[in-house]
Amino acid sequence: MYTTNVRNLKRNPSEALRQAEQEPVLIMKGNEPTALLFNLKRSIDYTEQQLKSALAASLFKDRVISLGAAAQISGLSLSNI
Repeated sequence: MYTTNVRNLKRNPSEALRQAEQEPVLIMKGNEPTALLFNLKRSIDYTEQQLKSALAASLFKDRVISLGAAAQISGLSLSNI
């Protein structure tokens, strides 16, 4: 998942839009995630899977959930997470 901050988004919004064509873009303000940008042309099912994976990865990275819980949220196997 592509991640950018508010300053870079203001400076170059086209880059975030280009990245959103491929995968959701996480927008950070300071060290906190504040928004998620995704392309509306993608299918809803694909976008939902990407969002679940991104959420699981973020929660695991922040040590809010375990690796097993991240796998369950994302719908991926433990070995693929």
